[in-house]
Amino acid sequence: MAIDNLFDSASSVMTVVSFTTFLGILWWTFSRSNKDFDAAAHLPFDDEALDTPAAPAPVKEERAHV
Repeated sequence: MAIDNLFDSASSVMTVVSFTTFLGILWWTFSRSNKDFDAAAHLPFDDEALDTPAAPAPVKEERAHV
C-alpha cells in the first residue's frame, strides 16, 4: 500500500512542477522586451527579399507527337 501512496505523491508533485514550468515560460515570453522576437516577426516583410530577382519559371517544350 505504501507504493500506491508514493505514486500518488509523485504524480501530484510532477503536476505542480509541470504547471510551474508552464507559468515560467509564459512569464519569460511576455515579461521581457524581446527585441529578438520583434526582429524575427518582421522577417517576412523585409524588403531585401524583393531586391533579388526571382528565378525564371522553367519553359515547357512542346513535343511533336509522332
